[in-house]
Amino acid sequence: MLNFEYYNPTRIVFGQNQLERIPILLKENGAKRVLLAYGQGSIIKSGLYQNLLDQLSDFHVVPFQGIEANPEFTTLMKAVVLCRAENIDFILAVGGGSVIDGVKFISGAVPYSGDPWDVLDTKEGCVFKDAIPFGTVLTLPATGSEANSGAVINRSELEQKRVMGGPMFFPKFSFCDPTQVATLPKRQIANGIVDAYMHTLEQYLTYPTGNLLQERQAEAILATLVEIGPKVIEAPENYELASNLMWCATHALNGVLRCGVPTDWATHMIGHELTAFYGIDHARTLAIIAPRLYEAMFDGKQEKLTQYGKRIWNLTGTDIEIAHKAIQATETFFHALGIDTRISDYTEDYTGVETRIRAVFEKRGWTAMGERQAIDPSRIEAIVAAAI
Repeated sequence: MLNFEYYNPTRIVFGQNQLERIPILLKENGAKRVLLAYGQGSIIKSGLYQNLLDQLSDFHVVPFQGIEANPEFTTLMKAVVLCRAENIDFILAVGGGSVIDGVKFISGAVPYSGDPWDVLDTKEGCVFKDAIPFGTVLTLPATGSEANSGAVINRSELEQKRVMGGPMFFPKFSFCDPTQVATLPKRQIANGIVDAYMHTLEQYLTYPTGNLLQERQAEAILATLVEIGPKVIEAPENYELASNLMWCATHALNGVLRCGVPTDWATHMIGHELTAFYGIDHARTLAIIAPRLYEAMFDGKQEKLTQYGKRIWNLTGTDIEIAHKAIQATETFFHALGIDTRISDYTEDYTGVETRIRAVFEKRGWTAMGERQAIDPSRIEAIVAAAI
C-alpha cells in the first residue's frame, strides 16, 4: 500500500426533502449575498429553481444562468464580474458536474487580481490564493464534483481544456437528492453512469499494490453500476436505482479510492482534447479512449485487467484471455448504455486528429503519463488513431 493523505471537509446531505436545511447551512457559513449559479434552465422546468428561491427568501439572491455542459471560461468570467459588482459572499451551484466545476473556478477567480486563465494555464507564479465559499445542489450524478476539489474548464476559442483544484475548492456542503435523476434525459443519465465507471477504473485498472480494501471498494462501485446501469436509464423514477447511482458517482471521486493506490488518468487527459476539438460529451470521450488505451497498455495492466474480468464480469479462461475479454466486456457495457465508442461515430472531421492531439501533449511537455509514466506523445498518437 502506498503512502497517502486524505482530506474531505464537504458535508453531504443525501436524500429527498432536505432543501429546508439550506438556509441553516448558508447561515453557518456566513452567507448573506448569494450567487445562484445554474445551467441552461432545466431546473426552472423541474420546479427546483422556484423551490430554492423560496428557501432563500432571507438572503440577497443574484441568479446566474447559462453555465455550459463543458463550462466555458468566457461565460464564467461574466459570473466573476457579476460577483464582484454584487459583493457576493457565497455561491450556490445548482446542477451537475459542469456547473459545480464552473463555480469552483468562479470562486477562485473573483478575489484573484490577475488574469485567471494564467492560473489554469499554470503560468509561473500564478495561483489562486483565496476563494469565495460555495455549496452545491446536485441534479446530475456523474462527476463527483460535489465531493471533491477538482474542476475542468473549457476555452473553445483556444481549443483547450484545463484542470484546476486545491483545498480551497471543496464545497462547504452538497445536497444530493436522487429524485432529481427522474428529471434527466436518458443521454445525461447514460453519461453519468460512464463517468462514474471511468472515474473508478482510472483508480483501479493500474497494478496491484496490496491495498485490498480500496480494490474491493472500487469493485463494489463497478459491480453496482453494471447491475443498475441499464435499469436506471429505463426507470429513472425508481428511487432505489437512482440513489445507488448517485451515491456511486459521489463515492467514485470523493478521494477515497485513490488512497494508497497508483492512479492513471491518461484516458481523461486524452479525452479532454476530444471535447476541446469536437465538443463531444466528456463521458463519451472516456468511452472512446479507454478500451484502446487498455489495449495499448495491455502488458502493464494485464494483472489488474484479469482481476477485473474475474470479479466484475465473471469471465473464465487463461489469465491473458480473461484480460482481453474484460476490455471487450467494458466496451459492450458502454454500448448497452447507448454510448458509441469511436471518434468517427461523432464527427466526420477526424483526419489527422491523432497528430493534433500528440502535438498538444508535446507542446505542454506532458511526456510521461499513466500509472507507470509509460504513456508518451507517440503512444497517445497511436491510441487516438486506434480509436478513430
